[in-house]
Amino acid sequence: MAESEANTPSTPIEFESKYFEFDGVRLPPFCKGKMEEISNFSLRSSDVWIVTYPKSGTSLLQEVVYLVSQGADGADPDEIGLMNIDEQLPVLEYPQPGLDIIQELTSPRFIKSHLPHRFLPTAMHNGEAKVIYMARNPKDLVVSYYQFHRSLRTMSYRGTFQEFCRRFMNDKLGYGSWFDHVQEFWEHRLDSNVLFLKYEDMYKDLGTMIEQLARFLDVSCDKVQLEALVENCNQLIEQCCKSEELSIYRGRVGLWKDVFTVSMNEKFDAVYRQKMGKSDLTFDFCL
Repeated sequence: MAESEANTPSTPIEFESKYFEFDGVRLPPFCKGKMEEISNFSLRSSDVWIVTYPKSGTSLLQEVVYLVSQGADGADPDEIGLMNIDEQLPVLEYPQPGLDIIQELTSPRFIKSHLPHRFLPTAMHNGEAKVIYMARNPKDLVVSYYQFHRSLRTMSYRGTFQEFCRRFMNDKLGYGSWFDHVQEFWEHRLDSNVLFLKYEDMYKDLGTMIEQLARFLDVSCDKVQLEALVENCNQLIEQCCKSEELSIYRGRVGLWKDVFTVSMNEKFDAVYRQKMGKSDLTFDFCL
């Protein structure tokens, strides 16, 4: 449960104290002192990694990836929906369960991270493990990230959305610049061990995404089995979206249109053009 506004810090100094800088990137305090260990983390060829900038659909993607990895015959969306999937797919840099425990997990390991590409284990840069990266329309993402900061006790953010959006555009949030984060992985999208996805495609063209995931994860499916897998994934997504735990501000595509003012949208578009102008990575803001 979130703290009341009256009892939470709201000054910029108090909010800034939530972060530390590593190699020019703002990171959450729980990453402090472990970046070298993360860089040296040992990978296995059977590892499956899910990497995202926060609030890019990680929770939904992890369930879909896990379901696809089980194949058409072993996929049961009802069972997966009842699982504590976060225990099955720990976040590398989080305090719990910790690097030592993650290192000893039974193969195949499913591991998540929000770290930028350059901070992930060196072996990954050398082609070890399979890495699934998902990017989300930044306008929807910043709305979701704002709501997350409002509800999270440890962040206690009580500024306005306009102030938060300025922080986002100026790269002043945890895990650094979204613009750099997505472009770094986009530059590696053709690496043999990387699959680059967009969140919106789960709603726009789920069949193609599931086919990509099955091929990437070496899951054998004929046409009938693939159709069954797509149906199971669609059922899982519907279950997740109907969950009481899924805030309207987290999963909906196009939610930014209900929050951005005309002025904010113009400023955001200008920053977006400036920071993404040389990239051929695009997002459909009309969905």
